[in-house]
Amino acid sequence: MAKRSSLYIRIVEGKNLPAKDITGSSDPYCIVKVDNEPIIRTATVWKTLCPFWGEEYQVHLPPTFHAVAFYVMDEDALSRDDVIGKVCLTRDTIASHPKGFSGWAHLTEVDPDEEVQGEIHLRLEVRPGARACRLRCSVLEARDLAPKDRNGASDPFVRVRYKGRTQETSIVKKSCYPRWNETFEFELQEGAMEALCLEAWDWDLVSRNDFLGKVVIDVQRLQVAQQEEGWFRLQPDQSKSRRHDEGNLGSLQLEVRLRDETVLPSSYYQPLVHLLCHEVKLSMQGPGQLIPLIEETTSTECRQDVATNLLKLFLGQGLAKDFLDLLFQLELSRTSETNTLFRSNSLASKSMESFLKVAGMQYLHGVLGPIINKVFEEKKYVELDPSKVEVKDVGCSGLHRPQTEAEVLEQSAQTLRAHLGALLSALSRSVRACPAVVRATFRQLFRRVRERFPGAQHENVPFIAVTSFLCLRFFSPAIMSPKLFHLRERHADARTSRTLLLLAKAVQNVGNMDTPASRAKEAWMEPLQPTVRQGVAQLKDFITKLVDIEEKDELDLQRTLSLQAPPVKEGPLFIHRTKGKGPLVSSSFKKLYFSLTTEALSFAKTPSSKCVNELNQWLSALRKVSINNTGLLGSYHPGVFRGDKWSCCHQKEKTGQGCDKTRSRVTLQEWNDPLDHDLEAQLIYQHLLGVEAMLWERHRELSGGAEAGTVPTSPGKVPEDSLARLLRVLQDLREAHSSSPAGSPPSEPNCLLELQT
Repeated sequence: MAKRSSLYIRIVEGKNLPAKDITGSSDPYCIVKVDNEPIIRTATVWKTLCPFWGEEYQVHLPPTFHAVAFYVMDEDALSRDDVIGKVCLTRDTIASHPKGFSGWAHLTEVDPDEEVQGEIHLRLEVRPGARACRLRCSVLEARDLAPKDRNGASDPFVRVRYKGRTQETSIVKKSCYPRWNETFEFELQEGAMEALCLEAWDWDLVSRNDFLGKVVIDVQRLQVAQQEEGWFRLQPDQSKSRRHDEGNLGSLQLEVRLRDETVLPSSYYQPLVHLLCHEVKLSMQGPGQLIPLIEETTSTECRQDVATNLLKLFLGQGLAKDFLDLLFQLELSRTSETNTLFRSNSLASKSMESFLKVAGMQYLHGVLGPIINKVFEEKKYVELDPSKVEVKDVGCSGLHRPQTEAEVLEQSAQTLRAHLGALLSALSRSVRACPAVVRATFRQLFRRVRERFPGAQHENVPFIAVTSFLCLRFFSPAIMSPKLFHLRERHADARTSRTLLLLAKAVQNVGNMDTPASRAKEAWMEPLQPTVRQGVAQLKDFITKLVDIEEKDELDLQRTLSLQAPPVKEGPLFIHRTKGKGPLVSSSFKKLYFSLTTEALSFAKTPSSKCVNELNQWLSALRKVSINNTGLLGSYHPGVFRGDKWSCCHQKEKTGQGCDKTRSRVTLQEWNDPLDHDLEAQLIYQHLLGVEAMLWERHRELSGGAEAGTVPTSPGKVPEDSLARLLRVLQDLREAHSSSPAGSPPSEPNCLLELQT
C-alpha cells in the first residue's frame, strides 16, 4: 500500500502589479516552488501590470511536502530578473480547503531572512554528568544551503545558543554542502524550559553576515527521548515584526487543490476493474447499466476528472475504443437534433477530449507544429475585421505613405489563406501518422452517427461528428493556446494571438462543413471562403481515408508503431565540460539535442525536433522513466570532482556517498505519462464512494425498496444485477481501506525529522 499526493495548480492571472521597468510597466512571469525546489515556470506576459496566464499543472509529490510558493518575477533582458512578490501556501492551508483553495491572494514582500532552504544533520544526546546532566549537540553537516555569495556558494558556519551561552562552528569556505563534525556541550538543569537554538549563517568579511536558517529544539522532549539524530529542516526567522505591505504589491488569482490517495495493492481493485470492463465488453448488446449510471450521478464540476480517470483505466485495459463507443451510443440515443450532437459537456465529450490528448498529442505536434512555428516566426500583422484594422505607415520608394485599410485586409487574407492551406495539406498527408487506436475510434463514431442519422439529408453529419472533436475540441484550442499544448514555450504576443485566433476560426468553419450558420456569425471572414470551401472537400476526403481502417490493419499498424518507444521528452540541452579551470564561459558549454524514451536517453548534434523543453520538464521526465530503477541512488554530488576534492562539499573521496539527496518524487503530469492502473482505479473508487448514496437510491428503486446498505448475500438464488455487484465491491474496498494500516509515506534516504519551531 502506498500513499500518493498530487497538486492541481492553476495560475490564473495577476492584477495591480508594481511597475519594475522604466516604461512604467513590467514583464511578469511566475515560478512555483515545492519546498524550495522550482518545478514550474509560466510564460512571460510582456508589458502589463495585469497579466493573464491561465496555465494549469498537475504535480505529483511526496506526502511529506511542507509548502508551495508562487513567486511573481519581472523578466529583464540585460540584468537580473526582479522579484515582485510571492504567495506561500502551506500544506495545512491547502488541506483545510476540501474543494481546494480558489481566489485572490495578496503578494507579500520577499524577505531574505525568510527565504531559507536546506537541512542540517544533527546528533543530540542527554548524558549524565557529575553535578547535572549534560546536553551534547553534534553539528555534523548541512545540505542544499542557499547560495549567498557571487560565486554561487556560501561560507557557512553554525551558531549554537542555549541559556545565554553561544558557541560557533568553524567556517567552511565556498560550499552549500558543508561538513563540520563538531560537538558542543551545555549543562542541563532539572526542569529547564529554554529551547536549544541553532542558526546557520553565511560569513562575510566586509558586509553583514547573511542568515541561512535556524532550527529550534524542544529540550524537554529531548530529555524524554535521551537522544535523537537526523536531518532537520532549516526554518525562517519569524521573530522580526512583519511589514504590512499586503495589497501594495498586487494580487495573484490561484486555484490549488490537494489530493491524497492511499493506493492498495492491485489485487484489491481487480473486482472493480473486471466489473467495469465486463460492462464495456457487453456494449455491443446495449449500453448496460453502470456507465449510464456513473454519467447520471457525476456532477458537472468533476465530470472532466471522472472522464479522464475512466479513459485511462480502459486505455490500460485495451478497451478505450469500446468505452468511447459505448458513450457514443448513449449520446446518440438521447439526441434528436443533429446540430446539438456532441456539443454539450457530456461524459462522451469530456472522455473524447482526454483520449485525444493522451493518444493523439504527438500526432497533433506533427501536423500543427510547423504551421504554429511559422506564425510565430513571421509576426505579421493580420486582421480581417474592418472595425479593428490599424492603419500604419509603410515604406515605398524611400517615401512613407499610410497603408490603406483595403491593403491591410487583402494582405491579411493572403496570409491566413496560406496558413490555412498549409494546415489542411499537412492534415491530408497525415492519415498514416495518426495512431491506429484514434483512427479506429473515429471509425466507430462515424459508423454510429451514420446509423443513427441515415439518408441523404444527413450526409455531412458523420463528418461533422468527427470534426467536432478533431477540429473544434483538439486542433482549434491548440492553435489558440499553443503553449498549453506544449507547441511553444511562451505565450504569443498580442499580434500573434490575433493571427492564431483568426486561423482557429477558419479551422472551425471548415470543421462545421461551411454551414450557412457558421458563415452568418462573422461576415468579415468572407475573404477566406474560397479556401474554406476547398478545405471542406479536403477534410471530407481526409476523414473518409482516416476511418477506412479494418481490424487487421488496425492491429498491424498498432504493432508497427509500438516497436518504437515514443519520446517522453526531446529538445536541446547545454552540456557543461568539466575539464580545465577558470570561470565558466560560453566555450565551456556544448549544445546537443537529446531524446528521452522509456528505454534510453540518446543525443545528436543536430535537432530532430523543434520542441524545446525547460530544465524542470527534463528533470520531471527523467524521474518518471527512472521510477522503477532499483539501482537509483539516494544521494549524489551536485558539484564536480576537481583536483583532489568535490567542489560542493570538499569531500576528498571521489566514490564517497553524495552530499545531497536525490529528488525523484516531484514530477509534472504530462499527456504522455505512463499509465498508473491502480491509481486510476482508486480515483474511480473514491468518486463512486462520493455518490454511493445516489447509487443506493437507484438500487432501492430497482429492487423494490430494499434497505440501504444491505447487499444481497446469496446471489446464487436470484441473478445479481451489475449495480448490486458494484455496491458489494465498494463495500469490500471500504473494508480493505479501514483494515489496512495507515499508509505511512515512504522514507527518504535520510530520515527528515519534524520538530516544532
